[in-house]
Amino acid sequence: MAAPVMQHNKHSSNAPSHLDRTDSRNSESPSEDGNFTDDVVALQKEIGGDLKSLKKVSGLLEQLTLENKQLEEQVLTVSSSVPLRVSAALSTAEESRVKLESLLEKERLLSNTLQQHLQGAQVWADSIGQVLGQLDTLERHMKYLQCLARIEELSDFEEVLTQFHWPFISPPTQTLSPPANAQELNSQLELLVSQLLSLQTSDDLISEKKETPSRPEQSQTPPLSLPIQIMLLPLSKRFRYHFTGNRQTNNLSKPEWYLTQVLIWMGNSSNFMDEKIQPILDRAGAKVNARVELCRGLLTLAQEKLAHDAPRLLYDDALFCHLVDEVLQFEKELRSTHSYPRAYPGVLHILLEETVFQKWLSVERKMAVEKVDAMLSAEGAWSSQYKDITDIDELKAPDCAETFMTLLLVITERYRALPCPQAQLSFLALQKELVDDFRIRLTQVMKEESRQPLSPRYCAILNAANYISTVLSDWGDNVFFLQLQQAAVSVGEEILGPLGATETGRLASLEGSLFEALLALLERLRGDMLGRLLDAVMRDVKEKAQPYCKDRWISLPSQSDQATMSLSSSACPMMLCLRDHLLRLQQMLCLPLFQMFWQSLAERLDSFIYEDLILYNHFNEGGAAQLQYDMTRNLFPLFGHYCKRPENFFKHVKEACIILTLKVGPALLFCDVLKQSEEDEGILNHQQPSPESALNELGVYKLAPSDVQILLNLRSAWCVTGRV
Repeated sequence: MAAPVMQHNKHSSNAPSHLDRTDSRNSESPSEDGNFTDDVVALQKEIGGDLKSLKKVSGLLEQLTLENKQLEEQVLTVSSSVPLRVSAALSTAEESRVKLESLLEKERLLSNTLQQHLQGAQVWADSIGQVLGQLDTLERHMKYLQCLARIEELSDFEEVLTQFHWPFISPPTQTLSPPANAQELNSQLELLVSQLLSLQTSDDLISEKKETPSRPEQSQTPPLSLPIQIMLLPLSKRFRYHFTGNRQTNNLSKPEWYLTQVLIWMGNSSNFMDEKIQPILDRAGAKVNARVELCRGLLTLAQEKLAHDAPRLLYDDALFCHLVDEVLQFEKELRSTHSYPRAYPGVLHILLEETVFQKWLSVERKMAVEKVDAMLSAEGAWSSQYKDITDIDELKAPDCAETFMTLLLVITERYRALPCPQAQLSFLALQKELVDDFRIRLTQVMKEESRQPLSPRYCAILNAANYISTVLSDWGDNVFFLQLQQAAVSVGEEILGPLGATETGRLASLEGSLFEALLALLERLRGDMLGRLLDAVMRDVKEKAQPYCKDRWISLPSQSDQATMSLSSSACPMMLCLRDHLLRLQQMLCLPLFQMFWQSLAERLDSFIYEDLILYNHFNEGGAAQLQYDMTRNLFPLFGHYCKRPENFFKHVKEACIILTLKVGPALLFCDVLKQSEEDEGILNHQQPSPESALNELGVYKLAPSDVQILLNLRSAWCVTGRV
């Protein structure tokens, strides 16, 4: 027993050392060391103070085993329950995340919706702010008008006007006796007008102080004086009563009703304004014209009415044209009869609104083309209405041409008073377009008549081209078109198209004309037609002159062998043909064209007779004398009815006759001069006369010495002698 006890004691004695080792291992962790110490102390208390006693070890072991088992079961339970809790926690977290994202999305949508509502509300807020501002302005205006109304109540100005029978709806008559208190009324009228002018002056001063530099400038036309505004009230009320709404007098087809009414009121009121109101304004220092002020106020009514009605008539050409006619007539009477200053606008600016103005141009073009069609297809289109009155029918313009230029003149008068140069140039462009169209029509008709250039219709077309050209040339020197020409230099490219530097310079220096291009085209047409006419006459003359050209000039009897000289019988057909054509064309062509015709005809005849008759034949003395007689006593006098010295248009023939009828002596003398000149060629000889001077002494200036030598060789007798 001793040995086991000893063994147990040995182990017991070694226990402390084992505890010490354990303590040394766990000394690094103070918390664990503290717990372990507490366990040892508790174990000692449970076992007792004697560590060598083993009585309680088995119980202690069972207790520890039981506790260990319980701990293992707890550990297993916890190990199996933790994943389920974690999974539940994760599931809960996922659901929370989804709900959170849903809430965030709803919050985002709500934020966007709220932002949109805020933006929409801002627009409404701005709109409401503007409305409130307008209401504030209207409220201030209402207060101002209420103040004016109160002032009007305090003034008996309208009552005084009523006693003067204002407004004058009908023309004032002299039978109305002046009121008994006329002097008192005049005094009251002057006092009230002066007070109203003073009130307006103070109001203008206040308005000027309130104006800022950034505020746009008001109209250059000053406001109406306050007394005139009050005087206009009953007229304005009456105007709106009759010419607005559903009244029968408010008729779109009758603009003359309200325009005439305005003019009547102007005329009825002119004496009262000049005799009663104007002296008061003068004494008050108001630099205004009472009658003009009243006209301005009445014009406002007409302007408003026209601005309202004009756009409503754009789709009815007839009513629109009628409106334009009435407006132009109204403007004319306004400026002339009522002496309304041109510094103030009338009603024409209503017609210059872009849509209305383009419609006006379109209608003018359409109506002009229709009228041209009608006048060209009329029965008497190519006859002159003044054909039986020679004194006033110098141009012999056919009815179609005269009617056309009258149409252009009417268009000019319609746009002459327009206040805008651009608008005037637009109408000028329309006129030029119409002239060119009429020229093309003339060309087409001329081509139809070109087979009969001697017909009356062909000559009428030629007269028409000349008439239009003459009128346009006169217009080019007219003051109105010269002013338009200056305007075209600055603003014309916008309307008339691009202008070259040369054309612009000519227009600016007044060397050119606005109608220069058209005049060139008309001149070409006139020259072409005149050439065709000359060709036709010359063909006829040449045909009739063939026997005369082929006459036996070399064997005609001399002048001494004839009792009297007479026209060659072979020349009679040619002379009669010339006479008939000249007389007929003198009747059909206007004077300027006929002058051009006979002068050109004379030049062609001169060349024809010289080349086809004189140079083609040889002449004896009798033949040369007969030729000279036929020319100087018969051909030249045919043209003597149209000029004093017709021989000057037949220089070749006249000088050829001089040479052919020379005596032998002068002919031989000239031959010697010509021969000496050829020998002395290149040598200066002042003593020997030149061939030219010798010819000049004979009266020959056109023909050259070589031509004269050819003519001398045509004298048969001289050719035989061999001297020439």
